[in-house]
Amino acid sequence: MNNTSFFTADRATHLKIVVVSLIASVLVLIAGISARPQADTGAPVQIVKAGHTLLAARDIPAIR
Repeated sequence: MNNTSFFTADRATHLKIVVVSLIASVLVLIAGISARPQADTGAPVQIVKAGHTLLAARDIPAIR
């Protein structure tokens, strides 16, 4: 078997390439999802408008 070239490789070699690339893409996907910053839902939202004072945390409606 001449598996040194992509074009002359047999079916098993192509299958190995596809499996390794799928595993690598899943690992990159998992790393990207786990590296995403988590949303902090406990922090109060502050609204700042020109000419107005800051609203207190109890006056701010819940964002849904």
